[in-house]
Amino acid sequence: MSGPNRYDWGQRVRAITDLTNDGSYPDKADDELLVKTGDTGEIVNVGTHVETETVVYLVEFSTKLVVGCLEDEIEPA
Repeated sequence: MSGPNRYDWGQRVRAITDLTNDGSYPDKADDELLVKTGDTGEIVNVGTHVETETVVYLVEFSTKLVVGCLEDEIEPA
């Protein structure tokens, strides 16, 4: 990973694309819409995918929905 993260823990962000289930939510259908473009949330954790060294932001979009997002899927709210 090179350089600082684009976003910080606790920061409010907005989804800039529809976010669908990639299999992370077994109780939801594959490709089911989880978050609509424009929905806002708060970053509750920042991590790194070990194999690809890609930054992943855990964003709480509602009290029961936390979604892993890449930098190109969110923007400051």
